[in-house]
Amino acid sequence: MDIVGISVFLAVTSTVCLGSGWWCINNLKKARYLLDTPTSKVRSAAQGYVELYGVLQQGVGQLNAPLSAVPCVWWSFRIDEQVRSSKDNTRWQSLEKASSTALLCLNDGTGDCLIDPQGAQVLPMTKKIWYGTERYPQQKHLQPHFLKTLLLGAKRYRYTEQRLHVDEPLYAIGDFVSRGGAQEAFDLLASQGALIREWKRDYVGLLRRFDRDRNGQLDQQEWHNVRQSAKIEAERLQRARSADPVQHYLRKPEENQPFILSSYGEDDIAKRFYWQALLAASLCLASALGAAYIINT
Repeated sequence: MDIVGISVFLAVTSTVCLGSGWWCINNLKKARYLLDTPTSKVRSAAQGYVELYGVLQQGVGQLNAPLSAVPCVWWSFRIDEQVRSSKDNTRWQSLEKASSTALLCLNDGTGDCLIDPQGAQVLPMTKKIWYGTERYPQQKHLQPHFLKTLLLGAKRYRYTEQRLHVDEPLYAIGDFVSRGGAQEAFDLLASQGALIREWKRDYVGLLRRFDRDRNGQLDQQEWHNVRQSAKIEAERLQRARSADPVQHYLRKPEENQPFILSSYGEDDIAKRFYWQALLAASLCLASALGAAYIINT
């Protein structure tokens, strides 16, 4: 092997070694987060990073999976096209993929928690793969017309769809936050200032309410009355908000922590991450040994 070939080989093995090493560490970290985070109940969960178990309820609105039209609460899909890479070889080329962003609703018997799936690694129980000759599958084209494909050169597509459904179990780990009721912190000065700024946008209305001497200006005493009225209104709004029921949410953590939604249990997911870490470690070791062999020969 000449110097150029050796350089290319070392560059490739180094990239593979670094990438698989990162993959190994990342999967080990995910597994440890899952196993080290205790399971919480929605009603008593602390604010911050938590793990929840529950059952999926009907979320906000009814969803239908875009490829199969099956009712669900979350979906993702991918459409691949079969293309010819050489005279005798074909490969699948990704054309389109997307996932739903509607809020999910988990109930664990103590309360409901709305989940924003954006940014989550979702591991659903339902995954379907089928083929057809249309870009978007229709009911009559769920299976490919191989004779048409062979004789007329029709394109061939592969459809992959994943779904979560109502009444399925859900394991969720992410950032937990409660809003409304007594859970929400109240800053009286900030709320008072926000109200005054809002009132100033309608300055004519502000004068109509507080300009006692009708001179077209607000003097010191009148501004004092504005601030007092804003304080009273802010306190009234806070009392009204406190009477509202508390709503719990789960979302992607701001820190570099796993955000996972899965139909499978914690042990099954952790085991999957450990196997992926083992595979990555093997790949890292193999590429390092290959690089060392080339250097020493």
